[in-house]
Amino acid sequence: MKDYGNDNKSALQAKFDAQKIAFGPIMFQAARALRNLGILQHLMKSRRKGATIEETSKALKLPEYGVKVLLEAAISLEMVMVRNDRFFITKTGYFLLSDKLTNVNMDFTHDVNYLGMFHLEESIKSGKPEGLKVFGDWQTVYEALSELPEPVRKSWFGFDHYYSDVAFPEVLPIIFDEGVTKIMDVGGNTGKFSIECAKFNPEVDITILDLPGQLSDAKKNIEQHGFQDRVSLFPINLLDASAPFPKNHDAIWMSQFLDCFSQDEIFTLLQRAFDALDENGSLYILETYWDMQAFEASTYSLHATTLYFTAIANGNSQMYHSDDMRKLVRKAGLVIEKEFENIGVSHTLFKCKKA
Repeated sequence: MKDYGNDNKSALQAKFDAQKIAFGPIMFQAARALRNLGILQHLMKSRRKGATIEETSKALKLPEYGVKVLLEAAISLEMVMVRNDRFFITKTGYFLLSDKLTNVNMDFTHDVNYLGMFHLEESIKSGKPEGLKVFGDWQTVYEALSELPEPVRKSWFGFDHYYSDVAFPEVLPIIFDEGVTKIMDVGGNTGKFSIECAKFNPEVDITILDLPGQLSDAKKNIEQHGFQDRVSLFPINLLDASAPFPKNHDAIWMSQFLDCFSQDEIFTLLQRAFDALDENGSLYILETYWDMQAFEASTYSLHATTLYFTAIANGNSQMYHSDDMRKLVRKAGLVIEKEFENIGVSHTLFKCKKA
């Protein structure tokens, strides 16, 4: 791993940044309240002349005290600025209000992670998702997806689908460039990728591998689109290393999938993919690697997402460094024939063949 980070900031700035961390959970809730209560929206509508605390309170029918404490917190959050007692929304405030990526991340943080992160230290020690118990008694979040309460379930799928959906239009031409007719979608979740494949190519047949609970959701979605004749379901516990993948597929697809497993588990999954893959077939791995991001914000988000895997998802996986995956691919007897960078929201696509 190459060098990352520096320690060049002044002591004064470093201490200020430390306070941001110390009070981070409190200020996060303030930012969310500013968004959810309509305060940011009101400032957006009043962006030319700004708005006072009293005007905002009256317009939104909120207590003046509550509006006051939130807007004052928003000053330190750099979400607003004040000119002559009038509050104006800033660029940061605008993104917290209107940027879909930011809102998906914020909802995921609050609904899925916030309570469970209290148990992060336990998860570090045990290697288990100790925070998941705030929702129920499951070994991993994947077993729980069909039963999670709302809005937890909605925010989980909103997060998952946002990052994958925008990549699909870019990867489909790459996959079908080789005349693929039979695809295995490993960890197919609700069937979104398989449905897009069926739309893109009317000749392709797809098999989705996943837990029975997930496949029940996929089945409904596939039937709604009328693709039940071309998309089949294969129930499997992907953590069971003795459970083989079905054979006779000329392409295997793994999207935002391998990051859900430990390195030892990834190795067994890649071994089974190797065994199932036709001699001239290709394995496609789509992931967001934290070392291959164009922007610091992306790397920051991926490091935070890793801690979700630690405390909530399964206790032993992460958003990986690309070299971790390259080593596992080689160990499983595969070679990366080509890498496609900057796919979707900072994804990288590995096209792998048998060595």
